[in-house]
Amino acid sequence: MKGFVLAGTKSGVGKTVATLATIRALQGAGHAVQPAKAGPDFIDPSHHTVVADTPSRTLDLWLEGEDGLRRNYHRGTGDVCVVEGVMGLYDGDCSSTAMVAEALDIPVVLVVDAKAGMESVAATALGFQEYASAIDRDIDVAGVIAQRAHGGRHAEGIRDALPDDLAYLGRIPPTPDLEIPDRHLGLHMGSESPLDDETLSGAGEPLRTDQLLDIAREPPESTGDDEPVASADARIAVADDAAFCFRYPATIERLREAADVVTFAPTAGDDLPDCDGVYLPGGYPELHVEELAESPALDTIGDRASDGLPVLGECGGLMALSESLTTADGQRGEMAGVLPSDVEMHDRYQALDHVEFRAKTDTLTASDGSYLRGHEFHYSSASVDRDATFAFDVERGDGIVDEQDGLTEYRTVGTYAHVHPESGAFDRFLDAVGTQPRTK
Repeated sequence: MKGFVLAGTKSGVGKTVATLATIRALQGAGHAVQPAKAGPDFIDPSHHTVVADTPSRTLDLWLEGEDGLRRNYHRGTGDVCVVEGVMGLYDGDCSSTAMVAEALDIPVVLVVDAKAGMESVAATALGFQEYASAIDRDIDVAGVIAQRAHGGRHAEGIRDALPDDLAYLGRIPPTPDLEIPDRHLGLHMGSESPLDDETLSGAGEPLRTDQLLDIAREPPESTGDDEPVASADARIAVADDAAFCFRYPATIERLREAADVVTFAPTAGDDLPDCDGVYLPGGYPELHVEELAESPALDTIGDRASDGLPVLGECGGLMALSESLTTADGQRGEMAGVLPSDVEMHDRYQALDHVEFRAKTDTLTASDGSYLRGHEFHYSSASVDRDATFAFDVERGDGIVDEQDGLTEYRTVGTYAHVHPESGAFDRFLDAVGTQPRTK
């Protein structure tokens, strides 16, 4: 499957709208599109999934490594892969858009804000192209999409100013109706604020889909082995609702390779299904404190966890497993009460970084002494009991408290970090679940 990366000159230039318009334009030309996102984000991919009607792939060198990155890319389906970048093209020391494009050896299409420029758009794009050579990186900046560009003389001026080796690949016209609402952690999820399909299709009409396909390339295959996970002969319950919506498609795929996966919605009043292990992904529990406080699922998780049921919570999952959750405006709700902590939301983010942990002992997602890489981004902090036990020392990042993460009680682990299945964490989790007596 051939592909290309849509990269911005900076954050806020309109990469997500340009990506969605490109997906829709390629679909309109009769192509099956596989969306993907550079970096660890969950929100932009949710919009990709709504428009493309297929899950977006996560491509992050820190989380997956080069082999894992390529494996995850090639697990996608379709005629062409459209990869949305993260921040500006060269921004990020662990997994920048440029690093992802270089690892995949696919071209970069630069999204440039053209609202108040013509020749300057070309100068900006040329600078991004030549910077790759200046830092001795093999990054192919092959063309430009002009964001917020009018037609006629405006578009012609941009096209004519570009040098021969920078293709003009069309424009996204100024379209105020394509602004996606945002809040803490980023944009609204795709299912909450889907863009108007007719407006999106109109925005993609000026794009040159034939030229985009012409510059696309197929990445090399992974050189490492893709080891199948052993069957756990188990049932994994995965929380799936507006409070627990941050999960990588590859994670669910990995769990389903070895186990029976059943979903439940705590905010809708679902109880915990019969299961041998529980995965609580991240999301927005702070927006659903009342529903969670009344959820029978959290009560059942509390009871089952104390009996030794393996439970893994990531960020929002950690929050729901704690004693209580208090919002920034003072609303407080009792949570599952498994982990000895009280969580409070803040107006500013408390951590944002790629992270690395070292396991202090054998735990649900890592063996003693091993390293685990992930990503943290949260607006909450956790106050923990003095005798709280942690599974990990934090080598990079903030963690929960005192450079520690992986709050542990019984066979439950809660982390502020999200990890990708290429880390091996979910294989380890499946192994732990598989040692449980099977629940009928």
